[in-house]
Amino acid sequence: MFFEIDIVIRRGGRRISGDFKALSGLTALFGPSGAGKTSVLDAVAGLLRPERGRIAVNGEVLFDSDSAIDLPPEQRACGYVFQDGRLFPHRTVRQNLLFGWNLAPQDRRWLSPDEAISFLGIEQLMDRMAPTLSGGEAQRVAIGRALLSGPRCLLMDEPLASLDQARREEIMQVIERIRDELKLPILYVSHDRDEVDRLADQVIPIHPK
Repeated sequence: MFFEIDIVIRRGGRRISGDFKALSGLTALFGPSGAGKTSVLDAVAGLLRPERGRIAVNGEVLFDSDSAIDLPPEQRACGYVFQDGRLFPHRTVRQNLLFGWNLAPQDRRWLSPDEAISFLGIEQLMDRMAPTLSGGEAQRVAIGRALLSGPRCLLMDEPLASLDQARREEIMQVIERIRDELKLPILYVSHDRDEVDRLADQVIPIHPK
């Protein structure tokens, strides 16, 4: 079992609950906008504290309200890829990638910068500034930065939402390679049924309450 999540989150008077177990592979949190999918991702990453419950990744407890466990984000080792990339605009692609690498403790560095650059096919982008990248290029760099942080899992929040169809196809192929070749467990948020049907090994419906 890789993800074990049983939590209750309250945001803006709404109650959001997540209760599921997932094996390695790509697990999609699927549902309409506003259902609370991103809140579940944020809770796993340590960016949002659940009201109560338990979160474990590959047997390590990240949060447990009964046991007063609440690891800080940097100890959770969850690589997070946001919808908008969130690259540092004042840094080059190389500097953005090395930011993730420099955050990772030595014993978690299972992928080198050169390996990530080659895997993602971004060799020609290294000296570019982040704001000059296309949407697809920026998302590749954001994925590379997350991979170089030495994650035990990858959290992806609608990574295709802002891309045109051609770029969506490119990034879907990258995600499939991460899932199939790197064997990195992925918790993936989407409201696109076709996207989920193609990528997900398991689908967890999330509905507003």
